[in-house]
Amino acid sequence: MRYSFSFLYLVFLLLSGFYTLYGQEKPSIDRIDPPSWWVDMEFSEVQLMVYGKNLANVNISFDTKDILIKKIHEVENPNYLFVDISISSDAKAGKYSIRWENTKGKKKGTFPFELKLREKSNNRYIGFNSSDVIYLLMPDRFSNGSPENDNIKGMLEKADRLNPNGRHGGDIKGIINHLDYIKDMGFTCLWANPLLENNMPAYSYHGYAITDFYKTDPRFGSNLDYKRMVDSSHGKGLKVIMDMVFNHCGTGCYFIKDLPMRDWINQHAEFTRSNFRGEVNIDPYASEFDKAKMANGWFDNTMADLNQKNPFVYRYLLQNSIWWIEYAGIDGIRMDTYPYPDKIAMAVWTDTIMKLYPGFNIVGECWLREPSHTAYWQMDGANYDGFNSQLPSVTDFPTYYALKDALNEKDGWVEGLSRLYYTLSQDYLYPNPQNLLVFPDNHDLTRFYTDINQDFNNFKIGISYILTTRGIPQIYYGTEILMTGNESDGHGFIRQDLPGGWESDTASVFNGIGLNTQQKEAQDFMKQLLKWRKTSTAVHTGKFKHFIPENGIYVYFRYNEAETVMVVLNKNSKEVEVSTDRFSEVLSSYTMAKNIITNKIVTDLNKIIVPAESPLILGLMK
Repeated sequence: MRYSFSFLYLVFLLLSGFYTLYGQEKPSIDRIDPPSWWVDMEFSEVQLMVYGKNLANVNISFDTKDILIKKIHEVENPNYLFVDISISSDAKAGKYSIRWENTKGKKKGTFPFELKLREKSNNRYIGFNSSDVIYLLMPDRFSNGSPENDNIKGMLEKADRLNPNGRHGGDIKGIINHLDYIKDMGFTCLWANPLLENNMPAYSYHGYAITDFYKTDPRFGSNLDYKRMVDSSHGKGLKVIMDMVFNHCGTGCYFIKDLPMRDWINQHAEFTRSNFRGEVNIDPYASEFDKAKMANGWFDNTMADLNQKNPFVYRYLLQNSIWWIEYAGIDGIRMDTYPYPDKIAMAVWTDTIMKLYPGFNIVGECWLREPSHTAYWQMDGANYDGFNSQLPSVTDFPTYYALKDALNEKDGWVEGLSRLYYTLSQDYLYPNPQNLLVFPDNHDLTRFYTDINQDFNNFKIGISYILTTRGIPQIYYGTEILMTGNESDGHGFIRQDLPGGWESDTASVFNGIGLNTQQKEAQDFMKQLLKWRKTSTAVHTGKFKHFIPENGIYVYFRYNEAETVMVVLNKNSKEVEVSTDRFSEVLSSYTMAKNIITNKIVTDLNKIIVPAESPLILGLMK
């Protein structure tokens, strides 16, 4: 078996007695995480991770009495100090310095630390919810707004647009340039895959091998650019979700190349990959071996597995998330691989964030097939082991799998459209099914249009379902123009460049040039539904009532006191006249309806005509 240099280096450190070569270098401080904090914060007790050279015999102080040092932790590696500070309620915003002095060599110096004023406005920390529709994009593949930052000195991987797994040049400026497109389509919320530094030799475009938790990757832009993206989005009425990763990081990260302590990461005698079996967290019969391999195994030999049981690691990650919420003013967090880190640490983290920011929302990626397994991770669930994740929102993979099967299978007792029925019938397991994230595909999955064998009618049925069922819809960039790609061919093929994002592109999603007729129809269809959905409170928060699918027809209603919406999904290859007698418990109060897709008025609700292989969405009228 072949191992990366980084992994073998970690093993070498462990076997050689760990850090025996340090101590001869002159002391210095090279960085402090977090690099700044805020005054007037409820979270005013901060732990600084001070990194440099030979810090074991260094005294630390601040040049202000408003920052009190409560404790200094020396750890195994003398290149690190962990400094607990308390920021006074009287502290003023400003630029301060940490002063350090070597007690032996009398060498001394300073390092900057800033206290910032908190930004306070009505459109910060407001959270995302079921009134939103999220647009998920991969920054490297969305739009190249600044070709000059495609290659940056000191960044290991250079741009190569011809390589499906290389960096293609998309960036933050490209996102900002097209916020109007996202808004005009009818989306209300933006989720970008991670934008933090991934300074790895290869396959770094996706963002999930972070090498600096406090720095935007310069090939995407700067931290100021990230904040500008959030502010610009807010100015257009769009919310922003930040994609965070606590389970692992890139082996190129400074605290992986020079570990603060042995158990900063989960280490093994030889490379050990996770078994990726999230079910062991729920399984009452799971072996300790399987649970340990799931939680402590690495994702890849280039992604070190962080140990959240280590209190210093946990504190580092907690403060990093608070720092980004305050710095950028994001509206929510999507937490990658939520079941993989230590679940107790993650529950404490989630609870802390939600108490600090009560209007916020966090969705955890829980890639599990069964509703019972998925429901375990939503807060306040009736779990047999008493575990409470405190996690408000969970990715609804069961609905993803059910939708794919529903559209591809012939209808039967449990097959086809019945998949949707049976999946929803288990919603009693969730404390809050309205806060589940529903989606037809994402950056890790075969493209939706490929999944349904490029059947345009099924595309319309599937998108209609995602936008009218309970939960928070998420649409992956390019789905609106029927982009294709099979996950089995490699992730680069499900993360292709969005047409129009590069100057040399001959087709453009942004102005329709070069798109074929069906792509334009798909884009217009989604836009029509998205704009309607913005105004439909019944779809946002209304109750859900459905009727058992029969003869290739599935009918459900979304309703509240102000509005009732009827949805009919017809998988038959011919037009169907649906007798509505069985729906009288809902329909009896209504005499007509408006077809949301065509804007035509339906005057007879006794028998409804549904075109072949089509969705029908009706706004009922009295």
